[in-house]
Amino acid sequence: MDCGSHPQGTEIPRPQPARFSGKANPNWVGADFVRARLYDPGMVLVDARAPDRFRGQNETLDPVGGRIPGARNRYFRDNLDASGRFKSPEALEQEFGTVLGPAGAENVVNYCGSGVSASHNLLAMEVAGLHGARLYPGSWSEWCADPSRPVESGEPKAARR
Repeated sequence: MDCGSHPQGTEIPRPQPARFSGKANPNWVGADFVRARLYDPGMVLVDARAPDRFRGQNETLDPVGGRIPGARNRYFRDNLDASGRFKSPEALEQEFGTVLGPAGAENVVNYCGSGVSASHNLLAMEVAGLHGARLYPGSWSEWCADPSRPVESGEPKAARR
């Protein structure tokens, strides 16, 4: 096995104490942020899950099916071309424009089931030149875990924003 130019030995290194000084990402939002702006026309929620999960018809992971009220659906796989690579920035910009309407990217909050595929949409928006969108990493799993939070299902009503 080739280990490159790194020396090997039998001595176990001792960890060195360090101080972590992390800070929260300002583009991440929580359930309280979403709930406080739920019917605010200045916020556009984008759900990255498959359309059947978005409609609440095929929930296999969470105890409640549906979506956050007012959300729009942009299935994360729609960001990819037939070869599995991101579509061109121009195509992504046009397609997201259809979902977002006149809203600027800074007014968008992406979510999904658990925050993973929403990150795919967030990256696709960056590729498209749509900078400044936010991520709700708790996503549907966190949202639906609190029965006091409102839920929608079925076909979405006309955009109210």
